[in-house]
Amino acid sequence: MHSRPPGPARSRSTIALFAILGIAVVGSTIAIAQRSGEYRFFDPLIDVKNIIAEKAFKEPETKDLQQGAIQGMLEVLDDPYAVYVPPQFNDEFEKELTGEYVGIGAEVNMVDGVFTIVTPMDDSPAFRAGVMAGDKVRAIDGVSTDGLTVDECINKLLGQADTEVVITVERAGGEKLDIPITRAQIKSRAVRGYRRHHDAEETWDYLLDPQRRIGYIRISQFTPSVADEVESALDELGASKGELKGLVIDVRWDPGGLLDQAVRIADMFLDHGVIVSTKGRAYPERVAKANASGTLPDFPVVMLINGQSASASEVLTGALVENDRAIAVGERSYGKGSVQSIHPLGGAATGASLKLTEQRYYLPSGRCLQRTDDSAEWGVDPTAGFFVPLDNDQLAELLRIRRESEIIGGENDAKQVDPDDAATTEAQADPDWIAENHKDPQLAEAVRALRARLDTGDWPKGEDSEHTVTAVESHELSQIDLARERLMRELSRMDRREAALRSGQADDSEAASHDLWDDSAKIEGGSLVVRDADGNVIATLRITGPDLERWLLDADVRKE
Repeated sequence: MHSRPPGPARSRSTIALFAILGIAVVGSTIAIAQRSGEYRFFDPLIDVKNIIAEKAFKEPETKDLQQGAIQGMLEVLDDPYAVYVPPQFNDEFEKELTGEYVGIGAEVNMVDGVFTIVTPMDDSPAFRAGVMAGDKVRAIDGVSTDGLTVDECINKLLGQADTEVVITVERAGGEKLDIPITRAQIKSRAVRGYRRHHDAEETWDYLLDPQRRIGYIRISQFTPSVADEVESALDELGASKGELKGLVIDVRWDPGGLLDQAVRIADMFLDHGVIVSTKGRAYPERVAKANASGTLPDFPVVMLINGQSASASEVLTGALVENDRAIAVGERSYGKGSVQSIHPLGGAATGASLKLTEQRYYLPSGRCLQRTDDSAEWGVDPTAGFFVPLDNDQLAELLRIRRESEIIGGENDAKQVDPDDAATTEAQADPDWIAENHKDPQLAEAVRALRARLDTGDWPKGEDSEHTVTAVESHELSQIDLARERLMRELSRMDRREAALRSGQADDSEAASHDLWDDSAKIEGGSLVVRDADGNVIATLRITGPDLERWLLDADVRKE
């Protein structure tokens, strides 16, 4: 058998094509293999789902199984900020994230079991319609609010823009009114001032000390519009014109929000330097730097922080403090240095979303803000000499007065002030007056520091940095000790209940001891008198909150 003579040589292009096709086939095979390996992850999940669906004693809802599987995966991450938001809660999640929704614009709560307007919001449909603080909402669109929860009432007030809702309110003296309100897009204001102007709109007055031109701006959350609000407040104070001589920025109780807003605000005060950096497993390091364009004049700034100042509020504080543009007064911040991203979910979970920690924040010094269980350092510390802790009584009073100052139409003297009344505004700018009437020693210390800086050119000197850090850590330890003590009291109460049940001695007197007084009694603001065995008064304690009965149940006391 003769071999066939070789045919024409194959062209180089044909050989190249075969090579490319070969690579493509191999590559496709690898991709399929990888994809198959990825899908194998779901095999046991599908098996478990099928077994449960077919044989479980109680037939589950498929959506409940799906959500449970998602929650299980998130729990493995050990990420307290990873959240799955089901479709039915997505609107509420967006509202909390952005501060925007469609409704009437009012803060509400249940007061003595009645759905009540705490305050209408600034320039809101409710405010324009004449809704007043303290109005008891008896009906919404003719439907009684009796027996409804707060959320059920709120849902009736929400709706489409330009639609009308009628609320029936009851005022002091029994007067009842039907108030029609046209719903609108509500953008919650995240920036507040020191007091309200004594005008028809009761707008915020940002000038704390008119004589020394010291301003005050409080940021409650880093919403999408907060930088614009801060800029507007600064314009009102004449900051860019050189009229503002000092500023307090209060981010206490600010849980954070959008990073870009914190960066924008920091850039208003810094003409150079690093503001913040972020990095994560799937992201390269990104560094946000300040630029000189549009920077405000170099007036002194005090940041007010506490243990609830978190995330973006810590970024802003850390950027200004570490770039020597401000000092920090108050307490160590919360320590939330994690960056979350929102991912919409498709498929059967349409309308749901996933919030996942993907990066962490780092201050200009390189310090990570994140608080961990095995770290003694986190967040942002007060500047040396400016650690001002608050005890529980001080905290309760401060928050009470702050809430009253936010009520439109309220009677709080601290806010009903004519800004043209120089004598009154000067008195209210005094640090001692602030401490006594606002019950706010942290703000008082901030004002003292600014006055000293304006008078002498230097910040007042206190203890050194090492002493401040030691004081901060001691305060943190005392809070841990208090939490442990409360936990031990709760465990002790559980032990007593268990012992009574096991011995069969639980009786009516034991049950009665767990209800010391009528739950409808208003005790906050009252007093507790402690007598010795001879009947002598040894202490009179002011009651600062509604939870006294719960704590007394743990104590060695019994109802007589």
